[in-house]
Amino acid sequence: MSSGQLVAIWVKRARRGPMDAVEEARLVAGHGIVGNADQGRRRQVTIIEEETWVSLMRETGGSLNPSSRRANLMVRGVPLLNSRGRILQLGSCRIRILGETKPCEQMEAALPGLQAAMYREWRGGAFGEVLDDGVIRRGDSATLPPTS
Repeated sequence: MSSGQLVAIWVKRARRGPMDAVEEARLVAGHGIVGNADQGRRRQVTIIEEETWVSLMRETGGSLNPSSRRANLMVRGVPLLNSRGRILQLGSCRIRILGETKPCEQMEAALPGLQAAMYREWRGGAFGEVLDDGVIRRGDSATLPPTS
């Protein structure tokens, strides 16, 4: 089992809008993060790995804040590679990973070369659906059991 921590939470107020860092967020099963622009669709929550972001910045020579990725959550110690179908536990809430988040042109606009660097091996992160109502907080445990 991969065990780590939820190290950042961001809420997007509007499509293509700014990413607001928050200490906690309320999740609603089948919808996503309360107040986030992307609710109720297949991609309810997006997740990136801190270790991957640090590696990407080193590789591209960048120093962007991780909120530039425009993901909702950042985890540490939880590899997302090939996690489709697995259940990510964050505190008391669960998120079913539905797939890989491919980087968009906004990544290239933020830092030339970043989009291409993110494109392989799930380096753009993952997306999923919220399975439980509840509150998640920065510092919550994050676990991803192996496939059964």
